Amino acid sequence: MDYEISIFMKKNIAVVYGGDSSEFVVSVKSSINVYQSIDSNIYNVWKVQMKGLEWDVFENDQLIAPIDKNNFSFVKDGEKIKFDFAYITIHGTPGEDGKLQGYFDMLKIPYSTCGVYSSALTFNKYFCSNYLRNFNVPMVKSVRLFKGEVADADELIEELGLPLFVKPNAGGSSFGVTKVKEKGQLLAALEMAMNESADILVEQFIDGPEFTCGLVKLSDQEILFPVTEVIPQNEFFDFEAKYTAGKTDEITPARISPELTKKIQQLSSRIYDLCDCSGIVRIDYILKDNEFYFLEVNTTPGMTATSFVPQQISAMDRKLGDVLGLIIEDKLK
Repeated sequence: MDYEISIFMKKNIAVVYGGDSSEFVVSVKSSINVYQSIDSNIYNVWKVQMKGLEWDVFENDQLIAPIDKNNFSFVKDGEKIKFDFAYITIHGTPGEDGKLQGYFDMLKIPYSTCGVYSSALTFNKYFCSNYLRNFNVPMVKSVRLFKGEVADADELIEELGLPLFVKPNAGGSSFGVTKVKEKGQLLAALEMAMNESADILVEQFIDGPEFTCGLVKLSDQEILFPVTEVIPQNEFFDFEAKYTAGKTDEITPARISPELTKKIQQLSSRIYDLCDCSGIVRIDYILKDNEFYFLEVNTTPGMTATSFVPQQISAMDRKLGDVLGLIIEDKLK
């Protein structure tokens, strides 16, 4: 009888958010939408906030218990609750760079994202870009600099031209990104990027519209999301443009031909496989002369109500919770 009851017990799902980067606040917003979208009729859904060594379970915005890191469990009302699955929605370290994935692998707890190696590769923009160059993926030229390294502005401008972009090598959400139009702006841009990452990228600028394509591959199917066209009112798609209402026009499906739509989706599917991705991934591009130039892979993309991926899923006439449920069930197999 006890065995029969256990078959139908709800699985405990941890929506893991927070992290140790400037993207903490974005992760909190993403977690709310993910938490609300996962079907509580099917699963016991819990919110787990991570910040440094403080890992805590929250219920109705109230801290109810710390996490036991020995086995990723907690105690409530005298009962020990162990998690069966982790939906990771941390943008930045440790949830996007592979560190948290390694922890869950050791505990044999399935999770929603790419694995350790894939996460580490895609989180490092320089490594990922240079890896994908081997497979003739179109992309801009870039130079990598390290904190404390003396940069030669003239050499950078000669190699990459103006304007150019300066950005942290590890990170996301456009923190620390600057579009440099003249030589005198370069030093301040380098310093700002260095505040976000120990190494930075100085990238060639390509003048063209930006597009982003989300997708997920399950054991029995591939779901290619509609493409989004990104039209920022700011100089470029910076943090304000990403997360301030009215600062960006986001058009889904994008106003491109069926042929170009197929091209970006096929390229995204190829990059997904080349990087050994898993879970929902979003890949960003610049379009010029009918060629999509790769920008970056986002392995824990924003999941707020207004983020690209939820928009794309909605444009397919599907519910976010249904797609999340497919991922959870696929990973629990």
